[in-house]
Amino acid sequence: MMSIGGCAMTKSIKRLSGIARIAVQSALLAAVWFAADFAARRLDIPVPGGVIGLAALLALLLTGGVAPRWVKAGADWLLSDMLLFFVPAAVAVVQYGGLFKSDGWRLALVVVFGTLTVMVAVAFTVDQAARLERVLAARRLRAVRVSSAG
Repeated sequence: MMSIGGCAMTKSIKRLSGIARIAVQSALLAAVWFAADFAARRLDIPVPGGVIGLAALLALLLTGGVAPRWVKAGADWLLSDMLLFFVPAAVAVVQYGGLFKSDGWRLALVVVFGTLTVMVAVAFTVDQAARLERVLAARRLRAVRVSSAG
């Protein structure tokens, strides 16, 4: 009987450690954004802090300053719950019904065009990242072959 309770306790501990990992990693990602936003405002850079933070995180990931496993769980959680971040936008749509009646087709055109633009940009970025990953993997494989042959 004790092993059943112990198994349940082990699962609970693992679940709590997973939640803690997500919280810490999400806080780390938020800290990168906050620091980048602070730098963008302080240095009067005409680029949003989120973009600077994304570039900084990418540079850290590519140089090995941050291991992907250090941010993966937090990033996965943020991406999986991304829809929740758009709830305020949906509420705003309801509040401005008159605007949508008069200029709805223009707004719809902008939304569709913007969505397509983002989709194309994401597809291009993912394609380029996959190509880079293949090139880096091939370099690692060549380096291993050279070191094992020599």
